[in-house]
Amino acid sequence: MEKTIEKFNFIFLVAGIGFFVLAFFVSGVFTVNAISNLPYTSLDEISQDVSPFFGALSRQYPEQFDKYYPGGPTSQNYREALNLGRNIYIAEACWHCHSQQVRPVANEDVRFGPVSTAAEQQNELMMPQLMGTRRVGPDLSREAGFRSNDWHVAHFYNPQAVVPTSVMPSYTWFYDGKMPNKKGIAIITYIQWLGSNVEQR
Repeated sequence: MEKTIEKFNFIFLVAGIGFFVLAFFVSGVFTVNAISNLPYTSLDEISQDVSPFFGALSRQYPEQFDKYYPGGPTSQNYREALNLGRNIYIAEACWHCHSQQVRPVANEDVRFGPVSTAAEQQNELMMPQLMGTRRVGPDLSREAGFRSNDWHVAHFYNPQAVVPTSVMPSYTWFYDGKMPNKKGIAIITYIQWLGSNVEQR
């Protein structure tokens, strides 16, 4: 009886290791090979096409903008703001409550638009992907231009002032007084970029 149990234990051990190796190749190696042929866009390439929302921030908050991004809405300043904005998005754990992936479940396409594709994630600002974990706040994968810069300025300063039911905390350290500082301009720039690289279907 004991030998039979040991035999089955050995079979289960080998099967478990085998399934792990199989899952590694199917989910990891094959997937990476499949998406590695998709075109990849670097941050330098992205920043060549300066967003009109970044230009608008330079006109709406000229003193703050000139203080933190001297020279106006250049591609170099845009690159710096996008990179800083993404780093802030990660550091402040925005990805925890906001996803950047419209999934093919629960009518998400009705709420947030077409289901996300791998091609949308093939750029430097999406590596590693920030797909998110929860739906406390709306999906932000295509937030670009959905709301104005002023809306975002008010929302980060006091979320409940623009969305009374919001549970999002205030991010007053993004401001000098009530004007956006370098971090505030950067996070708004990043949010207003999200989805601008996607051809609307």
